[in-house]
Amino acid sequence: MFRELAEGGKDAFYTGWIAERIVERVQGAGGTLTMEDLAAHHSTWDEPASTVYRGIRVYECPPNGQGITALLALNILRQLDLPPGPLSVERLHLVIEALRVAFADTRWYIADPAHSLIPLAELLSEAYAAERATLIDPDHATLDQQRGAPAAGSDTVQFVVVDGEGSACSMVNSNYMGFGTGMVPEGTGFSLQNRGHNFSLDPDHPNALAPGKRPYHTIIPGMAVHADDGSLYGPFGVMGGFMQPQGHVQVMLSLLDDGLDAQQALDRPRICIADGTAGGTVALEEGIPVGVMAGLAAMGHPVRPVSGMGRAVFGRGQIIIRDRETGVLHAGSDPRADGIAAGF
Repeated sequence: MFRELAEGGKDAFYTGWIAERIVERVQGAGGTLTMEDLAAHHSTWDEPASTVYRGIRVYECPPNGQGITALLALNILRQLDLPPGPLSVERLHLVIEALRVAFADTRWYIADPAHSLIPLAELLSEAYAAERATLIDPDHATLDQQRGAPAAGSDTVQFVVVDGEGSACSMVNSNYMGFGTGMVPEGTGFSLQNRGHNFSLDPDHPNALAPGKRPYHTIIPGMAVHADDGSLYGPFGVMGGFMQPQGHVQVMLSLLDDGLDAQQALDRPRICIADGTAGGTVALEEGIPVGVMAGLAAMGHPVRPVSGMGRAVFGRGQIIIRDRETGVLHAGSDPRADGIAAGF
């Protein structure tokens, strides 16, 4: 099959016998996918969204990807005075609350831009970040954050690579939720994805299920450059469903606020709003002090300590940072999964 793809390109997948097997498998399970649907598929080349945090311009995938969740949270945190203790009750509370506000917006506004008007510039504006930051109570959790009005008026693999000339790539590939649908078209050897899972069944929602439409998509490889001259800071990412923008925020804080290196930033214990909603339960990774967990619960956060194999909920990340002065590359690979930092 791989030889056919190499020789025949995308047509070998979207119009040939592979496409026939995919359609047979989906329709055999009650689906409605047709050969015409596959033949009509086209990819887009999109401009990334970005914001500047601590002198670093952070680039993320735009809608229908969820990258602006991380950018919104970073914008909000930039408005606040972050306490110095990275695993303190006070710091983690602000990070959680910034993510709650960000998710309140993005679980509404992230949709297919070909079908919905997404006020991206307004969402990422300094004025909107300042407005949204006022919603955060420094002493109590707010579990019912609502979206604002900014307009004027598992089974995932990630790698990051940097070459000797400073060109970089951040790549994430996934068929979602374990093995996606779990359905393998006959004779192909691959399972079909189930990314349609993240459509809304509310007909009035911008992300409502509809033909020819792309759903809210969780995959968001990240890239960062120095804001003053555009030189490479480094490719990064934290794969894992709705954890991804939360992981991006925590990694950026570790690198830019706390001065950790790539591996230390990935090793640090994480928090995760488990379902990616404004009022979701917060998973807290082992390594966060029990007293801090209790303090967050006392603030009103529904919390769930997580240890052992369950730590997969906190994602798996990869980072390469390029030293601005020497060009030396510093890499890290997440301890929560198989991976390696290697030089060639």
